[in-house]
Amino acid sequence: MKKNIGTIDKWVRILAAVAVLVLYYTSVITGTLAIVLLIFAGIFLLTSLFSFCPLYVPFGINTCKKN
Repeated sequence: MKKNIGTIDKWVRILAAVAVLVLYYTSVITGTLAIVLLIFAGIFLLTSLFSFCPLYVPFGINTCKKN
């Protein structure tokens, strides 16, 4: 897996995931919406951890700076 997520992209994903978690634990979001958003938050955290987004590959997107 070649890295394709840059620093800003990574932090946006982490902040979005944390925001969803906070909204869930404060009971602002509940039910089916909460489940769907928690799944997306998990995906955002995983892709941030590995700096790789599989959806970027078919579209040729790469937000990681070239070395």
